[in-house]
Amino acid sequence: MERIVFHLNSLEKGGAERVVTNLARQFAAHGYEVYIATEWQGEEEYEITPEIQRIMVGLTHEQENRSRIFKYVSRIFNLRKFLRKVRPDIVVAFARKANYRALTAAIGTKIPVVISIRIAPVGCYDFISDKLQIPILFRRAAGCVFQTQEQMEFFPKYLQRKSRIILNAISPSFIGNPIPLQREKSVVHSGRIVDFKNQKMLIKAFFEVHKKHPDYILKIFGSDAHDGTWQELEQLIEQLGAKDFIHLMGGSNQLEKDLINGALAAFSSDVEGMPNAMLEAMALGLPVVATDCPPGGPRMVITPDENGILIPVGDVKALENAMNRLIEHPDFAEGLGRNAAKIGEIASADKIYKEWEEYLAEICDKRRG
Repeated sequence: MERIVFHLNSLEKGGAERVVTNLARQFAAHGYEVYIATEWQGEEEYEITPEIQRIMVGLTHEQENRSRIFKYVSRIFNLRKFLRKVRPDIVVAFARKANYRALTAAIGTKIPVVISIRIAPVGCYDFISDKLQIPILFRRAAGCVFQTQEQMEFFPKYLQRKSRIILNAISPSFIGNPIPLQREKSVVHSGRIVDFKNQKMLIKAFFEVHKKHPDYILKIFGSDAHDGTWQELEQLIEQLGAKDFIHLMGGSNQLEKDLINGALAAFSSDVEGMPNAMLEAMALGLPVVATDCPPGGPRMVITPDENGILIPVGDVKALENAMNRLIEHPDFAEGLGRNAAKIGEIASADKIYKEWEEYLAEICDKRRG
């Protein structure tokens, strides 16, 4: 295996995009010829190193002005044309539409395609179109990378048998930092400001916590996903009269420094793949409370009352109680944080890269054999 193509919609800042950017960087650093083929250029994208070749395989201006069916076919044709030109040893696709597109584009090329599931399958892979495409296309996949067991169990046995579960890698900047001796009186949260992360729930729960602990503040770090959630959070904070102690901090390029002194980290998502922000907070040694959201990402790495706290999805009162518990029992909280930091050994960038490299090499070896 020498030449790899990663395929996804864009490098717009998000979980899957960050995984692809980091993996591509590592494969390139280990001497592989790496391409990232995307459909379009996002407004705010992750940066890639010069060794990685970024190729746009989306619609041309002329194709954009045609019918929906024509555009669908054109996307596949454009990717197929690129693959036939580059002849990679393997293609790795990330996310729903990219998975289907890569599998279709590679038909007849003998290029193995590994797909990757990055979100809860229920509500994403259970439409009529999926029920038609999965039996036809997913059988063609050379393999699949899941983030959780729950994700894997949604799909047919034929896909499960040739799949792997691989965690998201944690950036080295979050691993090995000294745990602070003195923490500030703040609850911290990081992640895109977007509907499914349900930061509204976090704000409502912390508003009640603040009544009991008025010296604590809430800091929410994250960029605006431009789905209207940011404005809704601002309105909620205004309605609660909480501007003095609940702060939308915006995006940050130094989260490892911004978060580490917090008393605890709280995550309130309704659904996630494998929450990168939660893994990073754990690696920093923060006591963490997170929703037990589908498809089971937090549950994969958190053992309740050992290295974190899990609460039901959408349960404001449970989140309030968990935050109060961590604030009021600092020794218990610190113990959770110390145990949580061990995730850095399990999901270090080098370890996760090795898992990916071994799996992709195994698939290529089978094809050659």
